[in-house]
Amino acid sequence: MTLLVEARDRVLVMTLNDPDRRNTVSAAMNDAMVKAVDAAEADDAIGAIVLTGAGSAFCAGGHLDDLLGARNHDELAEIYTGFLRVANSSLPTVAAVNGAAVGAGMNLALACDLVVAGESARFDSRFHQIAIHSGGGHTWRLRNKTSEQTAKAMVMFGERLSGEQAATAGLAWKCVPDAELINVAVAYATTAAAAPKGLVARTKETFSRLDEIQNSEQAVELEIEPQFWAMQQPAFAEFVANLKARIAAKKG
Repeated sequence: MTLLVEARDRVLVMTLNDPDRRNTVSAAMNDAMVKAVDAAEADDAIGAIVLTGAGSAFCAGGHLDDLLGARNHDELAEIYTGFLRVANSSLPTVAAVNGAAVGAGMNLALACDLVVAGESARFDSRFHQIAIHSGGGHTWRLRNKTSEQTAKAMVMFGERLSGEQAATAGLAWKCVPDAELINVAVAYATTAAAAPKGLVARTKETFSRLDEIQNSEQAVELEIEPQFWAMQQPAFAEFVANLKARIAAKKG
């Protein structure tokens, strides 16, 4: 199996499982990721996803034979279906980056909402080093996670970042010892999974529209409708009722 899935309470841990090829993305792996994310979103018992790699690497990128075999635009785009499904998930996603994340493998990490790096993590754009233009929205995604200068240093000047350097540059949220990586990532995912799935989906949609905002009034307007929607949901009503009950109990 090219992808292992394991439920840890409300968190689905997805492990890329082709360690002999350093978890190079294949068509089978893409298909497995799409199906796993689809299933997780449809499962009320799952509220978040953690993505990591088996063995010593997170993901070494796309398979060169697949790149060379792509005969047109659509066939090339197929290479990125798995990571795009992760990027477009309505669930909160955490990348637990162990070892190398290279090229399209970096895309897969950057597609997640939160990146946690192990001390062994290495972030390597690599596209120019194999004489190919970056793909899969690599430059946009990298620039959005960090600064434009950092993005250019990695893409054009071949700079590679360790886990610690990635955390300093904003490419990762934090760097932790490898032995703690999965547990830390699952802990973050567990916190995110505690929120109602509909609320998380609405919040992720809001984040996706932030580039449209030009002023404070537009920022307020963007959040009015989803905030009003959330206030009508059972979870908020239950929170308010419990809060009032606690206040009343203290007064009594």
